[in-house]
Amino acid sequence: MANKIPRVLVREQNPAIRATNFEEVCYGYNLEEASLEASRCLHCKNPRCVAACPVNIRIPEFIERISQGDVAGAAAVIAEDSSLPSICGRVCPQESQCEGACILGIKGEPVAIGKMERFVGDWQLENPLPTPHIASNGHRVAIVGSGPAGLACASDLARMGYEVTVFEALHEVGGVLVYGIPEFRLPKHGIVAKEIDKIRALGVRFETDVIVGRTVTIDSLLGEEGFDAVFIGSGAGLPRFMGIEGENLNGVLSANEFLTRANLMRAYDEQYDTPIYVGRRVVVVGGGNVAMDAVRTAKRLGAEATIVYRRSEKELPARVEEVHHAKEEGIEFRMLTNPTRVLGDEKGWVTGLNCVRMELGEPDESGRRSPQEVSGSDFTIECDVVIMALGTSPNPLIAATTDALETSRRGCIVADDEGRTSRRGVFAGGDTVTGAATVILAMGAGRKAARAIDEYVKSL
Repeated sequence: MANKIPRVLVREQNPAIRATNFEEVCYGYNLEEASLEASRCLHCKNPRCVAACPVNIRIPEFIERISQGDVAGAAAVIAEDSSLPSICGRVCPQESQCEGACILGIKGEPVAIGKMERFVGDWQLENPLPTPHIASNGHRVAIVGSGPAGLACASDLARMGYEVTVFEALHEVGGVLVYGIPEFRLPKHGIVAKEIDKIRALGVRFETDVIVGRTVTIDSLLGEEGFDAVFIGSGAGLPRFMGIEGENLNGVLSANEFLTRANLMRAYDEQYDTPIYVGRRVVVVGGGNVAMDAVRTAKRLGAEATIVYRRSEKELPARVEEVHHAKEEGIEFRMLTNPTRVLGDEKGWVTGLNCVRMELGEPDESGRRSPQEVSGSDFTIECDVVIMALGTSPNPLIAATTDALETSRRGCIVADDEGRTSRRGVFAGGDTVTGAATVILAMGAGRKAARAIDEYVKSL
C-alpha cells in the first residue's frame, strides 16, 4: 500500500561542512526521488492539504502528474495558483499547513509536499512554460513593495491584463526574499531572481530606490501618476527591541539589520567590501525563524553562536526543520532564559548579556504558557554581539503620508479579508496588515487583493 512506503528523505550538505559556507543546505529531490515520494499520496476524495494551503494549490493533481513522470503537467497545475513555487517549496511552513493536514501524518510521516513543489518549481526555472500573450485592458495598478505579497498581486493582475508597476524602496527587487532569508536557505540569483524574471516576462515593470511616502505618495500615485488602484505590500521591516539597559551599546543590533547586511549587502562574500562584525561570540535573542536565520548566519561568519529564548523548546515558533538544522550545525540553545541587561566596557562595546532563568506558568492570551522569572537566578553570558530577533512591525511612513488610511494600534494597515482599506482605491495585504507572518500567507493576501482590485476597477 502507498501509505506503507517510508517518506523519501531529502539529500543535504554535511552539517560540519555547511556550517562554514553559505551554499544551500538541502539539495532537493531528483525525478526518481520525487516520483517515489509522489507514490505515497492517497489522493483523498476531500484533500485536506488543499484547504490548508493559503493559495489552495491543487496538490493531489500536481503530485499525480509527478508520479506519471509529467513534470511539465505538474508545473502547469501549480502555476494556476502560485507564481513562486521554487521559493514556497523552500521556505513555507508546510508542517503547519499542507503537510500538517495530510492524512498520512496522523500515524506516520506526511507526504513531502513542499519538497515536491520545490522539485517542480526548480524544473520549471530550467524549462520555462510559454509566456502567454496578454492583451492590455487599459488600466494601471501600482504595487508598493516587491516582497511575496506584492509579487503575487502583480503576477495575478498582469495575467488579467493590467499594466502593473511595482515600486521597491531598496536597490534590489524581492523584499524580504532577498534581504531577510539567508542564501543557504534561499539562493538569490539561482532562485529568487529567476522567479521574479517570470513575473517580469508578464509585462510587470519594477522601479527600485522609490520610497513611497517620500519619493512619491499614495495620493500622487492615484492622482497625477494616473493609477486606477494601489496595493500596499510593504511588509513589516521596523524592528522591535526589549527596552533593557545597554541596548545602545556597540555590538547590539536588530536581526533585520544583521540579515540585510549579510544577505542584501553580501557581507559574507569577500569579493564585497561590506563586512559585518560578529566578534568571537554572538547571542541571538528570540526563537522564531528570523532568530534561526540570524544565529546560523553568525555561525557561518565564524562566531560561536547561541540562541536565548524565554520559553521552552516546545514553544519555539521557528520551523522544526530550521531548529533541527541549527542544532546539527552546533548552535547552542539556552532555553527558559530571558535577558535583563546588556553589559559593556568603558569604550561602549558589548562584553556580555545578563540574564535570568524562567519557568512556565499559566497559558497567556495566545494559549502558550506564560514565562515567569525565577527569583535569584541571575547569570551572565559572555559575548561580543547581541542580535535582537523579537519581531517587526510595519514602517509608519506610508500611513503617515496618506489621507484616510486607517491603522491599528500596532501600526498595521487595517484591511478586510479581500485587502480593501478605508481609503477608496487603496488595497493592502501581507505583513503590513497582519504583522510579521509567512511568505505563503503574504502571497495568499496578494492574490485575494488582486481579485478585489479587478472587481473595483471594473466598477469605476
